[in-house]
Amino acid sequence: MAEALNPTTCKVAVLRGGCSGEREVSLASGAAVAEALRSVGFQVTELDPAEKDDLIDLIHNDYDVAFLALHGRGGEDGTIQGFLETIGLPYTGSGVYASALAMSKCNAKQCYRDAGLPTLPSITLVKEDGYSIESIIEQLGDHCVIKASKEGSSIGLYIEEGAAAIEEAIEKAYEHDDQVLVEKYCKARELTVGVIGNANPTALPIIEIVPRNEFYDFDAKYSPGGSTHICPAEIDESIAAKIRSCAEQAHKAIGCHGYSRTDFLLEENGDFWILETNTLPGMTATSLLPDAASKIGLSYEELCKKLIELAFDIED
Repeated sequence: MAEALNPTTCKVAVLRGGCSGEREVSLASGAAVAEALRSVGFQVTELDPAEKDDLIDLIHNDYDVAFLALHGRGGEDGTIQGFLETIGLPYTGSGVYASALAMSKCNAKQCYRDAGLPTLPSITLVKEDGYSIESIIEQLGDHCVIKASKEGSSIGLYIEEGAAAIEEAIEKAYEHDDQVLVEKYCKARELTVGVIGNANPTALPIIEIVPRNEFYDFDAKYSPGGSTHICPAEIDESIAAKIRSCAEQAHKAIGCHGYSRTDFLLEENGDFWILETNTLPGMTATSLLPDAASKIGLSYEELCKKLIELAFDIED
């Protein structure tokens, strides 16, 4: 597999499902990926890491690579990546460390700061340590975004105003995780930028997300008509170039491999802020990353093949 990839001789285990709150999304991603890979000649087997027999199958069968169509805990946090490293099976996407780092919104936030990347003021709360709602409001104001640190798809995410509402949201977020990120609220346009590559990553066209709801929540992401995607986003090119560069820098700072997708907020004055980086973004044919890839002439099937090539460090 070192020089070129021949799909007809490549056995791919597509991992989809898992045990996280994003299981149904993962099943949809995995089904789409499997169909696309089969259409270009790969030998594809679909496996669910939630099933012990499927994990045993990964150990005993002679697969060449695992395509990770997983989301959330157990799939996007370094857990399955560590298992695959242990059994010596190459896989798509980022490694153990980068996956775990990006999955923690609190740790990723610190990584962005260390790299000099723009990110909104925030406070990290740990359940056992307690907190002062007065101190939070003094530092961030009384309009905040509250996020469970290690959930995806906007699970455990709340936008609240006023001390009582913020405190209630923190307690709700603690039901999902013992670490919570409280971030200053910023009214702005929501953008996302896909990045493809290993040592020399390249940002895809920027997508603006216009949610039907107040923000890009679970319903806006996965319900029909929940949001409108504008690609490429209608942004001044000088600002767009800075945002794309920032997405590439975030990819490198986190240590991503293969692909990632970083979410941003863009204010009217041109200031922009990194929200988070997804190491295994959605991979249905209509998901954000494939949508952006199509704008540079990369079909869904070609994208899936490209991600497998990157798993073997085959770059253009």
